[in-house]
Amino acid sequence: MITLILVLSCCQSFTLLFDDFQGLALHTSFSSAIWLLGDIFVNYQKIPVTQDETVSVGGTVTLTCSVKENDNSSLQWSNTAQQTLYFGEKRALRDNRIQLVKSTGTELIITISEVQLSDDGEYTCSIFTMPVRTARATVTVLGVPGKPVITGFEDAVHEGSKVTLTCTSSGSKPPAKLHWYRDQEELQGRPDIVESNPDEPTYTVTSELMLTVTRDDNDALIACAVDHPSIANGDKKTEQPLNVLFSPSVWIQAENDLPREGEKFYLQCVGNGNPEPTAYTWDKKDGLLSLQVKVDGAFLRFESLNKSDDGIYMCYADNGIGRGDGSFPLSVQDPTALSAASGVDHAVIGGVVAVIVFIMLCLLIVLGRYLIRHKGTYLTHEAKGSDDAPDADTAIINAEGGHSGVDDKKEYFI
Repeated sequence: MITLILVLSCCQSFTLLFDDFQGLALHTSFSSAIWLLGDIFVNYQKIPVTQDETVSVGGTVTLTCSVKENDNSSLQWSNTAQQTLYFGEKRALRDNRIQLVKSTGTELIITISEVQLSDDGEYTCSIFTMPVRTARATVTVLGVPGKPVITGFEDAVHEGSKVTLTCTSSGSKPPAKLHWYRDQEELQGRPDIVESNPDEPTYTVTSELMLTVTRDDNDALIACAVDHPSIANGDKKTEQPLNVLFSPSVWIQAENDLPREGEKFYLQCVGNGNPEPTAYTWDKKDGLLSLQVKVDGAFLRFESLNKSDDGIYMCYADNGIGRGDGSFPLSVQDPTALSAASGVDHAVIGGVVAVIVFIMLCLLIVLGRYLIRHKGTYLTHEAKGSDDAPDADTAIINAEGGHSGVDDKKEYFI
């Protein structure tokens, strides 16, 4: 019995009753102690049970109070200011956010909708027995953080510049955590700065990110995301695209891979920069451009290629931020020269023809062997009367290699 009492002593209310029992047991008889123990067990069945709840601002919280047994005593819920919310089925506080879900002799369930930060705190469930017994439930209201705001970015920055971005989110409780990302890669920012808001029990969190931008960062998305138990991961995120100015990278594309003498031909200068190149200049290394060559912006056009056009051609592209250059070695071929692609085409055609010829030869060989194996002996009508052909009336052949038999004989008349 005493062991049972020690196990049940984990409950605060029961512990108090057990302490009373220990004191009384010293001054009462054994029978009185047994009677008091039974009374304690009965009273324990009437201790209300609650549980703590967590809810976000704007959500709905459910408060449940229950007892194992009841002798028609009423259950009651009170708020953090000890104002009665419900006494059994009766509403005590005029607040339409608070609604009754269930009321029985052993259970009282209510809900509070559109939860506010002021609803945070301890709520009390009471059962009006002698004495009155109570249990508390702590309601934790989470302040939902606002969408983060990124500042400190100019309209455009030059390649190699250092940029400091600041991300701020307000209204969280407890303080939110901020994370930085470049596209899908997480970046390490400075430690968060947490400040309490003077008008309400929430916090403003600020984080900084320092970057040295390169041309690869152009059009990259820098994101600041909020991590908080009141929201799903990634629900609160702000993205800021980077605009990085850089000089162009330049290369030259040829019209085709076989510039032949006497044909038209052009080279195109391609520049990749931010902004795009707007000015192009052409030059020939170790020489001058031919009079027959026409400069047309990003294009260098040859009206009729000549062997004298051989050489290395240079293109310079300028976008106002910087200048880039590219080169192309031009080697004019004879008019009869075949391109690598043409050589490949001829090789393919030759291979196909060779395969077809091989297949036909194989078919002829197989057909010849078949005819040889099935060849017979043929005699004409004129040979029937000669002495050399006493059996000329019939020419017997054996298709299976010389085996005789009535069933295997065949007659041929010509």
